[in-house]
Amino acid sequence: MDEKGSLSKLMLKAAGIYGDDKIEYIIARRAENPGMGLAEAAVKFGGAKEAEFLEAVAKSLDLKVIDLENREPTPDALTSIPASAVYQFNVLPFLKDEAALTIVTGDPFDTKAADGLRLMTGLRVNTLLAPHETIEKAIKKYYGVGADAIEKMIDDGRYSVDEDLGAMTKIDVNEMGEEASIVRFVNQIIAEADRQGATDIHIEPQETELRIRYRIDGMLHKVDVPPQLNRLKSAIISRIKVMANLDIAEKRLPMDGRIGIKIGGQDIDIRVSTMPAAYGESISLRLLAKSGNFVKMQDLGFNERDFAVVNKIIHRPNGIFLVTGPTGSGKSTSLYSFLSEVNTMDVRIMTAEDPIEYHMAGINQVQMQADIGMNFARALRAFLRQDPDIIMVGEIRDRETAEIAINASLTGHMVFSTLHTNDAAGAFPRLIDMGVEPFLIASAVAGVMGQRLCRRLCPKCKREVPIDLKYYNLPYPPAKDTVFEPVGCDQCARSGYKGRRALFEVLDVDEDIEGAIVRRENATQIRNLSLSKGMKTLREDGWAKAFAGVTSVKEIMRVTEES
Repeated sequence: MDEKGSLSKLMLKAAGIYGDDKIEYIIARRAENPGMGLAEAAVKFGGAKEAEFLEAVAKSLDLKVIDLENREPTPDALTSIPASAVYQFNVLPFLKDEAALTIVTGDPFDTKAADGLRLMTGLRVNTLLAPHETIEKAIKKYYGVGADAIEKMIDDGRYSVDEDLGAMTKIDVNEMGEEASIVRFVNQIIAEADRQGATDIHIEPQETELRIRYRIDGMLHKVDVPPQLNRLKSAIISRIKVMANLDIAEKRLPMDGRIGIKIGGQDIDIRVSTMPAAYGESISLRLLAKSGNFVKMQDLGFNERDFAVVNKIIHRPNGIFLVTGPTGSGKSTSLYSFLSEVNTMDVRIMTAEDPIEYHMAGINQVQMQADIGMNFARALRAFLRQDPDIIMVGEIRDRETAEIAINASLTGHMVFSTLHTNDAAGAFPRLIDMGVEPFLIASAVAGVMGQRLCRRLCPKCKREVPIDLKYYNLPYPPAKDTVFEPVGCDQCARSGYKGRRALFEVLDVDEDIEGAIVRRENATQIRNLSLSKGMKTLREDGWAKAFAGVTSVKEIMRVTEES
């Protein structure tokens, strides 16, 4: 064993949590992974949890483990070293005085970081310990995502910035999008969004800043970014347009494009939309995983009655099943779940989608292309010549599409589609407003499902509390005296919520409902008739999930209307 290996062995032995055989194994595996730190290798190959390892090392080396969730670094420390050094060494400057700089690190054995910072600052370097993940979160919080790339862009002296316009004056727009540091920054923003589970990225030029926000579990969260980012907004926007094959010289018209990238071995399809705004172009990115594990129908969260009704409808030989709700309410996820349920070798399924969000084996999926006239109506007409058993059309937007879908269902096809209405009963007046005859709607529509998405309570930190009856408005007694409320912990980024769950209301069209449709009764009348037959409203389903500890009362009130 060389001198480096012997020193590593002594360091691990001092920690006091590994036997000789385990230490030999850790050192051997680390040798197979050049560039891996000793602490990282010890945790990865030693089987100990990082917090346990750091506590043991801190005790043996007379160091302290610090809680960065509840302690903040001083401003002097944060500005004592450049962001590039912070990201390079993965350390957080925490305290600074005339003689010493105190840093927080996850690897107390990394002497290169301490030596480099000592030479850079001329100060003695003291060490505190914290888990790597906690340090990375703190660095992004105090320096901003991609701070090292932005710092390099501004500090390398190649660009002068027009402070009034916030635009570069010494670089061609074509070069903007290809600048290596800008490429790196945009990649970091997208990768961080994927890591946090964001569905959308919004890049919004403001008067004094370039604001970036992620939509996570349906809620917008501001991204910590370097304060000087506004000076480079033109370059950042140009880079995204280059990636999406958009005209970077056109800044006056809205444009749509698409980016295909791979993150962590997974293909991600990104829909790009640009919109001219007062202080520059606003850009929205929608992140879609091209393939993934589809949610099984039994895991969507149906109550017993709704599951039985939906299962009956989707296995019908013909008819239309509509899923309603606003944008972002999980309609596509439900439709893919239903398609997966009925996707067998003896059934031919065709879908018209805009865009194709998930690729499913065994299903013929067709992408709509409005610029060449390939829309839902045209696709539906073509489908009927392809001998399908089941058709899925992404959305019924107009009379033509609605009538073709109805005709398809009346000629022996099962049709799945979506409609933008506030609740299930509102689907029928909406179709009538499009110009479809009520008797055709009554004959064709087999059922309508309304849905919303609510945030799920974090299972680690949720807290049981007495129910506040002023919020309870159902005509029967509450199922329990207690519900759960959010608290916030490391697992849920202090939000109290982690993931989402759907709320449903399922309207089964029987003879009585058909009669109400033909009589052109309004949505309220149809809704009340369906309620008398056992339908549960979105809010009722929400209360059931609140009593089950899935979500909170606050979430029910936020996403549903009063019953």
